[in-house]
Parts: sequence; structure tokens; C-alpha cells
Amino acid sequence: MTKASSKGGSLRDKLDGNELDLSLNNLNEVPVKELAALPKATILDLSCNKLATLPSEFCGLTHLVKLDLSKNKLQQLPADFGRLVNLQHLDLLNNRLVTLPVSFAQLKSLKWLDLKDNPLDPALAKVAGDCLDEKQCKQCANKVLQHMKAVQADQERERQRRLEVERELEKKREAKQRAKEAQERELRKREKAEEKERRRKEYDALKGAKREQEKKPKKETNQAPKSKSGSRPRKPPPRKHTRSWAVLKLLLLLLLFCVAGGLVACRVTELQQQPLCTSVNAIYDNALQGLRSHEILRWVLQTDSQQ
Repeated sequence: MTKASSKGGSLRDKLDGNELDLSLNNLNEVPVKELAALPKATILDLSCNKLATLPSEFCGLTHLVKLDLSKNKLQQLPADFGRLVNLQHLDLLNNRLVTLPVSFAQLKSLKWLDLKDNPLDPALAKVAGDCLDEKQCKQCANKVLQHMKAVQADQERERQRRLEVERELEKKREAKQRAKEAQERELRKREKAEEKERRRKEYDALKGAKREQEKKPKKETNQAPKSKSGSRPRKPPPRKHTRSWAVLKLLLLLLLFCVAGGLVACRVTELQQQPLCTSVNAIYDNALQGLRSHEILRWVLQTDSQQ
């Protein structure tokens, strides 16, 4: 509950036609909800109170045509103050304002403005000038609106410039990211190609080794018939020759046995005194001496030992 409603009853009781006077009520805050319920109150006087701020909801009172906020403690106006598009008369005398919101440029219907006795920014104070009469206050409204439009345009250009810079930075970041991704893709592609080449070489090596293994038996099988047909295999020794040697050896053995038997009989038994044995013994002795140095006997004996 505001002091205005506690002292003077409801705001509707204070409404005089389209004028609502809430001045000199020691208000610390604006009764926005009550004011919004009185769209007929196009002229609002809030002068000589203790208002330090205006709530953002105050800017929804778009039915206001004349507004007196003089002799308060306002340090700033809401950022969306420009929503009061129907406002034509604005008194901000003797407050603590330094700047005005950029949205102030949207008050296209404003015809009268008083900014005296505020610690305004030097540039804004120079533009506003004095408001000592009707003409000066109208000029103040016109000049301030033009100034705020220029400020708004500058801020818009600055905003666009920042946006452009941000876009350029974003483009650079995206380009850098794309380049990085392309590099990574190329690296993965190269690694994949190298891996594929390595596996192909391994496959070729295994296949070559398998072919070599398959060729070896073929060579052996191919060489076997070739040796039979193409080359001259070794001829085994004739069987007849072998048999003749065996027969010869057998005859020689028999002869030796016979001779040995005869010699034994002539040397050991009583027959040695016989003339035949005497001759045989003499022949044996002479033959033995001759055969010991004979090469044929040596060869026969050697061959027999090898067999």
C-alpha cells in the first residue's frame, strides 16, 4: 500500500477528468498497478516526491500524454522508457539524472522537455540547453530527441560493428575448425591407406610364400619324370656280369677247397709220403710263393672281401 492511497483514499477519487495529481505525497515508489487500471489518466503529476527509481512496469503506461516527475531523486530512467510513445510533455526538472536511456529516441510524440537542474553529461547538457520558456522547452525536446537518435544510431553501428567482428571471428574459428577437421580426415585417410598397403604387402608376401611352397612339390614331381625321360639315368651294373663274378668266385672257392683238401690230405695224413703228394706238396710250395706276389690273387682276394 502506497502513501498516496493511505492518505487520499483510492486513486480513482483523485482523478479529475483525465488528470491525476499524486504530487507532494512523499511517494517512495509509483503505484503502477493502480495507475494501469486508470487508462483515462493521461496526465500524471508525480512531482515533489521521493522517487529514486521507476520500475520497468511503469513503461507500460502507454496512455500517458503528460508526465511530471520534477523534484524527485531519480538517478536514471528505465531502459525501455521509450515505450511511452504517446508522451508529449515530460518534466524532469531537479532530479539526479546524468544520462538518458537510448530508447528515449523512440519518444516521437515528445514536444516539450525540461532537464534543468540535473547533473547531466556535458554533451547532453549542451544539447538540452535551457528551458526557461515554452519555446526553449520545445527546442530542448527536439534537440534531445535528435541527439538521442544519433546516439542510438551510433550504438547501433557499434553493435553492428561488434556483430561483424564477432561474425568474422566466428568465421575464422569455423575455418580453422574446418581446416583442422580436414587435416584430421587427411591424416586418418593416409593412415588408413598406409594400413591397407601394409596389409596388402603382408597378403602378397603370404600368397607368394604359399605359391613357393606349392611350387616345390611340383618341381620335385616334374624332375622325377624328367630324370627318367630326359636325362640319362645311371645304368645298373649288368646282372650277367654280377652273376659271372659270383660263379667265378664259387668255382674258385670250390677249387680252393679241393686244392686245400688235397693239400691237407697230402700234408697231414699218411699220404704225404706218397709220390703224388710229394709232387703236390712241392708244386704247392712253389705256387704259393709265386701267387703271393701275383696281382690277380690280390685282386680276387680284395674283391671277395668287399663283397
